[in-house]
Amino acid sequence: MNLTESWIGDKPLVPPCGLFGKGQHLVLAEDDDDMRLTLAMALRKDGFEVSEARNGLELLDKVAPWLGGKEPPTPIDVIVSDIQMPCFSGMEILEGLAEVRRRPPVILITAFGDPYLHAAARSLGASAVFEKPFDLDDLRSVLFNLNHKEAPDLKEAPGFNGGF
Repeated sequence: MNLTESWIGDKPLVPPCGLFGKGQHLVLAEDDDDMRLTLAMALRKDGFEVSEARNGLELLDKVAPWLGGKEPPTPIDVIVSDIQMPCFSGMEILEGLAEVRRRPPVILITAFGDPYLHAAARSLGASAVFEKPFDLDDLRSVLFNLNHKEAPDLKEAPGFNGGF
């Protein structure tokens, strides 16, 4: 099932070809080097400025100012993070950010998902949870829709179960 088949009501906006992420800073945390490099390359082609983190500690370093109640020196528009990583998991980082008011949307990816994990991630404010392997165009659609006010709220849309 793809994103548009699982959608009830208004269909999500589909990202255009080109640089729809231009001017946006995305932090990508993934401990699998090949996966991280592939995703980073694709997201850069969409115009995102991508900062990479190889583990949870590197991700924590990038979001630490928020946890201390301050804005980071380089604004972050969205975080895409693997859940299971060395040092800190993506869920632990999301949990730390859950109480922060002005934090970026967080999209989680995992090879070990289950309904409980999806529900827990949604309750902590995750915008989406993707099961590996996932279709890159589905991730692109979520990223595109996060930045358009007229798009429905992805985590509350009927039929959206937080994963693909």
